[in-house]
Amino acid sequence: MLSQKCQYALRAVFELSKSYGAGPVKIGSVAGAQDIPQRFLEVILAELKRGGFLESRRGSDGGYTLVRSPQTLTVGEIIRFVEGPIGPVECVTGKPADGCRLYPGCAFLGMWRRVQDAVAGVYDTTTFGDLLESEAKAAGEFVPSYAI
Repeated sequence: MLSQKCQYALRAVFELSKSYGAGPVKIGSVAGAQDIPQRFLEVILAELKRGGFLESRRGSDGGYTLVRSPQTLTVGEIIRFVEGPIGPVECVTGKPADGCRLYPGCAFLGMWRRVQDAVAGVYDTTTFGDLLESEAKAAGEFVPSYAI
């Protein structure tokens, strides 16, 4: 499961994707649009900036912008930055399996690796541009028609 912090980071990057190329977006706008506590969002955006995903500008015209196009930035990149390696269990994420005496010959290991590959495959092939398109399609599907 993804932490709440990671979900907020994904939603913040998604919101900034909507304004890519249009100038900085204020923290309050991102927080309001994505229902993220502003104080927590400030910390997350600062981390994403340090990670090279965002730029910021101070002042009345300031705010945050994405460094890369939403079409090239994947969900997997943000998840790995915030959470670390993607995997259902520690023994397939590259962390030492010190506590498991079954590790080298574990019957479940192959299955866990397939799960890891499947989940990572979805995250790594989904860009924020894809999510923007999905949102636009969903919004278009639910437009009420008042024609008689």
